[in-house]
Amino acid sequence: MSLLQEFKAFAARGNVIDMAVGIIIGAAFGKIVSSFVGDVIMPPIGLLLGGVDFTDLVITLKAAEGTAPAVVIAYGKFIQTIIDFLIISFAIFMGLKAINTLKRKEEESPVVPAVPTKEQELLGEIRDLLKTQQQK
Repeated sequence: MSLLQEFKAFAARGNVIDMAVGIIIGAAFGKIVSSFVGDVIMPPIGLLLGGVDFTDLVITLKAAEGTAPAVVIAYGKFIQTIIDFLIISFAIFMGLKAINTLKRKEEESPVVPAVPTKEQELLGEIRDLLKTQQQK
């Protein structure tokens, strides 16, 4: 099998396509959560802390000189990234918890035996009659 054929077989499998869709949706979800944290969660927290904008929190190591920008440690952006991570992790946890709950309910529900229809019963009787006639 050539390398191209092997790659085509690999890429055409359902798992790869499902994974790609998951990554794309995850990236979009990450943007939504970043916006939610940056635009909805952080402003009230900053207001409660005296009007602090977390993205502006920095430690200046070297001031800007001429055209050279200042050298800073942007710990405010780091704090915001941690909050993003915690919210995404919590959302994923809640989603998995819901899926696991549904799976448990499926496993616990008793399997109801299928009640044969009239046609199935008649077909079964015909089959049995044919078997007895063949044995004679």
